[in-house]
Amino acid sequence: MTIKDLEPKALWGNFYNLTRCPRPSKHEEAVRDYLVKWAKKNKIDCRVDKVGNVIMSKPATKGMENREPVVLQAHMDMVPQARAGKVHNFEKDPIETKIVGDWVYACDTTLGADDGLGVAAAMAVLESKTIKHGPIEALITTDEETGMTGAFGLKKGELKGKYLLNLDSETEGELYVGCAGGIDATLTIPYSTEKAPKGYCAMKLTLGGLKGGHSGMEINTGRANANKLIFRHIRWVADCDIRLIEVDGGNMRNAIPRDASITFAMPKAHKDCIVKELNKVAEWVKKELGKVEPDFFIKLEDVRMSANVISEADTQKIINTVMIAPNGVIRMSKDMEGLVETSLNLAIMNTAGKKFTIKALLRSSVDSAKEALAERLVCLAELAGGKCALTGAYPGWKPNMESSLLKTMKQTYKKLYKKEPKVMAIHAGLECGLLGGKYPDMEMISFGPTLNSPHSPDERANIPSTKKFFDYLVATLEAMPVKK
Repeated sequence: MTIKDLEPKALWGNFYNLTRCPRPSKHEEAVRDYLVKWAKKNKIDCRVDKVGNVIMSKPATKGMENREPVVLQAHMDMVPQARAGKVHNFEKDPIETKIVGDWVYACDTTLGADDGLGVAAAMAVLESKTIKHGPIEALITTDEETGMTGAFGLKKGELKGKYLLNLDSETEGELYVGCAGGIDATLTIPYSTEKAPKGYCAMKLTLGGLKGGHSGMEINTGRANANKLIFRHIRWVADCDIRLIEVDGGNMRNAIPRDASITFAMPKAHKDCIVKELNKVAEWVKKELGKVEPDFFIKLEDVRMSANVISEADTQKIINTVMIAPNGVIRMSKDMEGLVETSLNLAIMNTAGKKFTIKALLRSSVDSAKEALAERLVCLAELAGGKCALTGAYPGWKPNMESSLLKTMKQTYKKLYKKEPKVMAIHAGLECGLLGGKYPDMEMISFGPTLNSPHSPDERANIPSTKKFFDYLVATLEAMPVKK
């Protein structure tokens, strides 16, 4: 059996075709072209706006012309993450899938169910000859994962719908009515180099095997951040006259980093002691995080000595900066039990051009808390003699508990499944905040099938929940209110 054989076949068939289209963020050309050709083949009105969003529309089915118009919204890009040792070119290679019990996985890469299943569901509705619905638009945004470029660039007036169904949430049976806002922080700290001291040798410390995951959904799970953890190891031996040579950790702003490496120089006379101490720290970490990170490992290997190293003072400055930088959950919500209010993910670190760079994603459902956290990073950068640029800020989405759309969807879910759906806010960023700023009168709800570990190679989609999600979407469209 392949995913094309799963029910509902229209949804899974579309998702299979999307797995054939390379679509990492910033490289959506292939999937965009596919969507346009698909729409033409199915005689669905389609246009591409100036920033690369695909907007499709379909008139109401017979007898449903008087229903309020609805926008189905999802994003076309995916997070490209592969397990260590897996060779996969996300800009060229298709995603290979497998079925294990009730779950669909990829083969050692991210699956792209976030948000490929949302796109596939919208496509299944648009191509259907039997689903009853009022006027429909489908907004398939570009570059959601690395900056929400599509939502930022969407012009006012492009959409006509009264209601928007965001198909990008990750727990079936939950309706999301609010989300956190976010901001990107980029710290750049200059450093000087010098000729490698005599009698020094070089080693590369690699740290990996971590779970990583979505920096919004899984920031409160206790998973380790590879960037913070590798500097914990280096800090333990920092007094042994080491010099940093190269740092490389993480590769996605919205993914908890799973691996990192540091190349460093040390006196040959200290090598055995340093190796022993680094392995000692690793054993501590295994005991501390064994239940959360059972596959954690470090690897030490001899490498060719570089002609130049980062100066002693700047080596210490970089180490100290990372050690004191905030990371993880900063504060839990006082308004909703179990919800993270404010967090920070130290996502990417590297050395290049005599600058040490840290890229972090800050999230909060409270704008003032987000801004205060951002200022902490600005101050940290200044103390280290560097700068911090704050970019890509996007607003949170304020819940509207009086929404007529929410009332309709709660009633529909209870009628379909004989129980109430949970009404939630989410710490992850959704495009609803940005879209709501452009369409303040548009009521919005986000929902979706159950996904586990998005933004990591452990990403998987639950098969039974996907059918429930699609059946609920179909029932919701049929239950849309009559135009006033």
